Amino acid sequence: MSTTDPGAADRAPLADVAQLGEFESDLTSEDWAAKLRSGDLHLGPIFWAPIEVLSPTKTIGLGRTNLTLIRPTIVQTDTPVPFAGFDRRESPNRNPAVSVHFNPSAYGATGPGTYVFTFAVDAPTRAAFSPSGFAGSGTVDAPGSIRFEGRRVITIILRNVPAGQDTFAAIEQTSGESWSWFSTRIAHPPLVFDPLPINPGP
Repeated sequence: MSTTDPGAADRAPLADVAQLGEFESDLTSEDWAAKLRSGDLHLGPIFWAPIEVLSPTKTIGLGRTNLTLIRPTIVQTDTPVPFAGFDRRESPNRNPAVSVHFNPSAYGATGPGTYVFTFAVDAPTRAAFSPSGFAGSGTVDAPGSIRFEGRRVITIILRNVPAGQDTFAAIEQTSGESWSWFSTRIAHPPLVFDPLPINPGP
């Protein structure tokens, strides 16, 4: 798989998207190590630099890569960190959701690859989400549901995705009150090292 990235210059400036370090991760390094050992995350190069970052100010990527916001109550772009606000109480007939569609071949992919989608979310009061995705002939690795309060990322992994396959990953609010979405980062899986054995000596 090629790692060329013709769209790097078109990405949203870093200042305009939430920094993931501000959000609690839903996967620990141990979780990643287990996924790497138990699955096929070895396909393709393993880098943690983002392939693409979509946000309220960067809604379209290369090819058919794009963003869909379902039932937002506000989309604010004139703040230091733009966001889209949602509230299921304001949309009782349709669950609010954020969906990101991704076209791997538009970013230089020439073979099957594994892609990690991380949604940066802030839920001031406890809210529940249903993560989902589509990987064509590949597989989707996502929790059936997740409930939390505070700033957190929700991770969805699409494994063994054909290069020409249009894919998507999405989070849908299923209960709770107001919450905000800041960005979705698309990347290769992180590099996880097993600890080296310690030689106690003779």
